[in-house]
Amino acid sequence: MMMRKEIGSLLQKYTMIIALVVLTVFFSIMTQGRILYPQNINNLISQNGYVFVLASGMLLCILTGGNIDLAVGSVVCFAGAIGAVMMQAGMNMWLAVAAMLGVGLLVGAFQGFWISKVYVPAFIATLAGMYAFRGLSNVVLQGYAVSIDDELFLMIFGGGANCYIPDILGGPENFNVTCMVLGVIVVAIYVLMTLRKLNVQKKMGIIQNTASEWIGCGILSIVILWLFWKLASYKGIPTVLIWIALVLGIYNYVTGKTAIGRHLYAVGGNEKATALSGINTRRVFFFAYANMGFLAGLAGILTVARAASAQPTYGQGYEMDAIASCFIGGASAYGGTGKISGVIIGAVLMGLINQGMSIMGIDANYQRVVKGLVLLIAVMFDVLSKRQKR
Repeated sequence: MMMRKEIGSLLQKYTMIIALVVLTVFFSIMTQGRILYPQNINNLISQNGYVFVLASGMLLCILTGGNIDLAVGSVVCFAGAIGAVMMQAGMNMWLAVAAMLGVGLLVGAFQGFWISKVYVPAFIATLAGMYAFRGLSNVVLQGYAVSIDDELFLMIFGGGANCYIPDILGGPENFNVTCMVLGVIVVAIYVLMTLRKLNVQKKMGIIQNTASEWIGCGILSIVILWLFWKLASYKGIPTVLIWIALVLGIYNYVTGKTAIGRHLYAVGGNEKATALSGINTRRVFFFAYANMGFLAGLAGILTVARAASAQPTYGQGYEMDAIASCFIGGASAYGGTGKISGVIIGAVLMGLINQGMSIMGIDANYQRVVKGLVLLIAVMFDVLSKRQKR
């Protein structure tokens, strides 16, 4: 009986990882292995960089009680448009970057004000923002595409053919040794962190499933090494991956180790009880949406850098990809539950579905149907699990 419970707990904990593995095997068979080509894996990361960034911020909004931000796609376009116009006018690249981040932050603070101070429902406030900032994007661009030719900007933020970390260790021509060494270092750090976590739990007398932790650690370590080996077999680590890792690392720390992170979970769990305990819940809402705007500015930078241009249509549907990644990754539709690790799994799964079906030649309309069904199943799983607990 005890063994059955442990197996059940393990399966429940790693449901989405198992689903990700199953989907990878499925698309590998259906595409005759093409989806696992090093270049396609590189494209999966580069094309979905904005999803990882936006989903990290969207998770914070969802934690506050299942709230979402519908304006992020329009803000991505608006911030990117302002930066592209500034660089085309000959302004300094770093000034344009600061402007894009600043615009995103100001927009997030603007929407956070209406939500936290005036008590406008988040859905309505951000829906208004979705229309308003899409319109302002067209005004800034005057309806035309604006190209970006600043090579340093394109290289640093993930655009162009040379936006990769060079092989400073001097490996063979078709294999980036530096990339592989960094992969080994990442795995070593992860294993040490797992060991430290288990030791701390043991000292605190917390009951732990050591076997489950080490199995999960082993599986993830193999996946990380495999990913870095694939990247090393192409051109190495794309610069956009550095930004993704930086954002995910920071927000994993914020949600798990800081007071504001605990407040986000508390507000989503029971807002009234949290307010009675002395926490300013409206400030928590403001932080979540101001932060979301800031990350939308960063996503705007990555988007225009990858495309080497800004267009009025950029950012369309980005909010849906971010929301879907959070819910598929285990965030609760009721708030108070969700982790950055789940966001990573959800974003990878969404990217895998997109790329797998594209390689198979499936019509884009049917791709949307599949993504919608996957999102529905993920939320349904959350709702049913909540009912069983009650």
